Amino acid sequence: MVAVVDYGVGNLFSLECSLRAIGQEVTVSGDEGVLSEADRIILPGVGAFGDAAEKLRAGGLDRILCCLAADGKPLLGICLGMQLLLECSYEYGVHTGLGLIPGEVRPLTDIVPEGFKIPHMGWNALEKTELDHPLLRSTANGEYVYFVHSFYAAGCGEHTLAVTDYGAPVTAAVARGNVVGCQFHPEKSGDVGLGILRAFCS
Repeated sequence: MVAVVDYGVGNLFSLECSLRAIGQEVTVSGDEGVLSEADRIILPGVGAFGDAAEKLRAGGLDRILCCLAADGKPLLGICLGMQLLLECSYEYGVHTGLGLIPGEVRPLTDIVPEGFKIPHMGWNALEKTELDHPLLRSTANGEYVYFVHSFYAAGCGEHTLAVTDYGAPVTAAVARGNVVGCQFHPEKSGDVGLGILRAFCS
């Protein structure tokens, strides 16, 4: 069973539908017992990092997710959910993340050339930097996925699985052990995205 973390941030319906489409049993919950019983956990999210981090803390979900990840539970962060896996964010202030993957969240305007629209919204090709990671095993270089974001993951180093070119290399996927993240939305990325969700769930 896959648990999608419900902490009041983001539209969970399309993600739930995509997981059911690949044959997964899904529950949407913020309950510690439910998350503990799940085989895998997905942390979604849209909006501002600071607000999302505060909502996680308010429900004790920051502690719960860190403990479950430390116990080896597979955890996938999507979009803002991926950014929350990192150490900190500089989105309208300085905010503490879960610290499960090294790195920090910074404005795309720091690296994207003038003339590129912010937010970065649309389909972009993936370039794998880690060829053998299970999350992207069904994904070929150059396949397209769907992005919507104004901030990006910086300083992830060896934990970067893939980048995309948006006038500069932008981190697209990260991993550290059983914790993985996608800056793009696999649930909005057609067959390629379903393949990535299927890889995570298997």
